[in-house]
Amino acid sequence: MDLFSKVGYEAAGVAEICEKCGISKGAFYHHFPTKQTVFLELLEKWLADLEAAMEQAAREVKSVPEAFRAMASSMRGIMQVADGRISIFLEFWTQARRDPEVWERTIKPFRHYRRIFELLICRGVQEGSFKDVDPVLTAHTLVSFAVGALLQGVVDPEGAKWDDILPRSIEFFLHAMMKGQT
Repeated sequence: MDLFSKVGYEAAGVAEICEKCGISKGAFYHHFPTKQTVFLELLEKWLADLEAAMEQAAREVKSVPEAFRAMASSMRGIMQVADGRISIFLEFWTQARRDPEVWERTIKPFRHYRRIFELLICRGVQEGSFKDVDPVLTAHTLVSFAVGALLQGVVDPEGAKWDDILPRSIEFFLHAMMKGQT
């Protein structure tokens, strides 16, 4: 993860990965057929950790607005854990532009999160917490916001207190969606 983050996917060779990990090339190839396999496993591990944090946060609440708040709070930890290494996210996207397999495995979670948000928004409308908003458009907007915040955190980590911006931004979205709000 550190090597891909620091030098990028293209510059990180198997020899450098082995040296950084203190293993032989034979050991590397025993476990991973290619550098891309390692790269994709890192992507999937990061996304699985992200999803687990979001699901855990949303599981223990009573309403959909509380679920969104809990998810935003869980992102604080994700951003802190990834601090300094989150540039790997840009590497995943760069490789996704070049490689259909990386693209498929990169876009799948975005679609999954969009669907989760869409279902939560529908549930919020049904439970009476939210106005009758377009769940697809709103879910797209929330995912776009999340990706935008992540990118800003990568390119301008000192530009804002991201652990404060995420929950406040979710409050902004919730205010716009909740019944009785203008």
